[in-house]
Amino acid sequence: MDHDGGNRYRIQISGRLIERDLDAVQRQAAAEIARTGKIRLLVELVRFEGWEAGGNWSNLGFYVHHGDDIERIAIVGDEAWRSEALMFAGADLRRGAVVFFRPAEADRARAWLAAA
Repeated sequence: MDHDGGNRYRIQISGRLIERDLDAVQRQAAAEIARTGKIRLLVELVRFEGWEAGGNWSNLGFYVHHGDDIERIAIVGDEAWRSEALMFAGADLRRGAVVFFRPAEADRARAWLAAA
């Protein structure tokens, strides 16, 4: 997880997402939330291949404790991952908006994330 200025952070996911990596990012996000308050996330799916089979993807602990601390999530990735990525991010459950953008719209995603 990289700081992109202000309360914005960027996460790049490539290949297959494994539970251990998600746990590490969630620990980093929790630390940043504790340090700075509410955050916004840019999630970039680069050559993304999906999620590790057999992972405990139904663990909602981070969402329960920090879901309201994430104001916005912009997901940039191949259109083939739109539905699954929005579902994984809990787009329909969050107070904060979650929007999916195609790679050609990466600049638009950053602008949306930074907007008031």
